[in-house]
Amino acid sequence: MRYLVVIALFFFGTLLHAQERTDSVYMFSYFINNGEDGLHLAYSLDGLHYKALHEGRSLLKPLVGKDSLMRDPCVIRGADGIFHMVWTVSWNDRGIGYANSKDLKIWSPQQFIPVMAHEDSARNTWAPEITYDPYSKQYMIYWASTVNGQFTETAASESKYNHRMYHTLTKDFKTFSPTKLLYNKGFNVIDATIVVLGRKKYLMVLKDETLVPVAQKNLRTARSKHLAKGYSAASAPITGKYWAEGPTTLKIKDQWVVLFDKYADGKYGAVASTDLANWKDISDAVQVPQGLRHGTVFMVSAAEFDQLAN
Repeated sequence: MRYLVVIALFFFGTLLHAQERTDSVYMFSYFINNGEDGLHLAYSLDGLHYKALHEGRSLLKPLVGKDSLMRDPCVIRGADGIFHMVWTVSWNDRGIGYANSKDLKIWSPQQFIPVMAHEDSARNTWAPEITYDPYSKQYMIYWASTVNGQFTETAASESKYNHRMYHTLTKDFKTFSPTKLLYNKGFNVIDATIVVLGRKKYLMVLKDETLVPVAQKNLRTARSKHLAKGYSAASAPITGKYWAEGPTTLKIKDQWVVLFDKYADGKYGAVASTDLANWKDISDAVQVPQGLRHGTVFMVSAAEFDQLAN
């Protein structure tokens, strides 16, 4: 009898492990070209090899902002179970786009959130992201902006754009805290994405956008004990001798992976780490749909994916 129990437990464990491996699907929100046709989604079972959903057709047409674009779409599942999305609406506007959905098929009316309207000299609001903090039970929306006349120590060397990261907090996407500076370590920074690692443990992956005297265009990390403040100086680059932007993070088994756009080379790349300190380039393992420009990776259940794919 004991032998039969052991066998039964073994097969139950094997089945459970198989379900854990197949019950979730990685989704990649992205844009193509200039973002004029809207939201695209790709899917993957392993987090590295992605195929375009619905043969690459747009799922949502952009309707707000000066240029009605939908660049850099960031989608997360909120604590309410709803998918929340923000995006870049224009090359030169002082706000971002927002919409939500229960199923990624039917979306709420699109809203324009004027996060930089208080800054008359703000040039842009680019690559917004959302991170939900389960400890403070609020969402932080953050983005890169250039404000004319600010951060003059790098303004002259950075030509047209001289970005820093800004943020606002919300619990319901209806009311928002006043916009504040999020990250400024004396260099041009853009494309930040933040992962909650645990209580008082936050990791930011960011792009060093420095152009001169030596172009950086690489990804680095910073850490903080607080979601909305206190991030450390940037680490050494975690990417190689190529230009990288638009990072998105995911975890595959015991390995953290950062996917990113090798935009100058017209392809996608990735680095991986088990300790978030030592990174290995695994770009050769990545496959994405042709023309995919950066967005974010998030998870859906197999049942949700079946409904979305039909």
